[in-house]
Amino acid sequence: MKKILFASVLALSLLSCTENKSRNGGAVENAVDNAESSVSGSLKSYRKEDMVDQIYFELIKNDKKLKALDDKISKTEEKFNKVISGYDEILSKSRSYYQNANYQAGTITDSLMKKEVIDQIKISSDQYDIKVKNIKALISLANKNQEKTNNLYTAFKIRKTIPEIEKYQKAHPLKTDSLTHFINKQNQLLNELKNLK
Repeated sequence: MKKILFASVLALSLLSCTENKSRNGGAVENAVDNAESSVSGSLKSYRKEDMVDQIYFELIKNDKKLKALDDKISKTEEKFNKVISGYDEILSKSRSYYQNANYQAGTITDSLMKKEVIDQIKISSDQYDIKVKNIKALISLANKNQEKTNNLYTAFKIRKTIPEIEKYQKAHPLKTDSLTHFINKQNQLLNELKNLK
């Protein structure tokens, strides 16, 4: 009995889907108007990418000032990464050296020799910290400036793209026709299933 009921439900579902496709001719395509917005080309090729960037890069294609700004931001970020990585490498090697030296000094079994070596490591490490204190402060300032630049540019891109997504929304108002038709078909099927005995 269960197999017969399952087969009936499956057959009704398939018939309903087939009928729905033939009547609606692709409900999804008819769910929105076919009007175009200024960024509709990029929205048609929408993939799971960042929509803000996708719309923004569509905008900069036709705007020399925006393109120049984007190039300047990109070059500044590349230069920032290059400059900071040079300093980070040197600082990181020094930091690693002192960590390794302390670890190895800890393996010395002669307690007096161990203390002398650990003291020497600390003196050298403290002197280096004093020497690079200004460099670390400048790196910190550069990091903060880069963060502010990224924040301001992100805010700018969002503000610039909000009107574009709003144009797209106005050009593509969602219609209820195909959805309502589909729900009616679902309700008919539900009623048929309720009346099955």
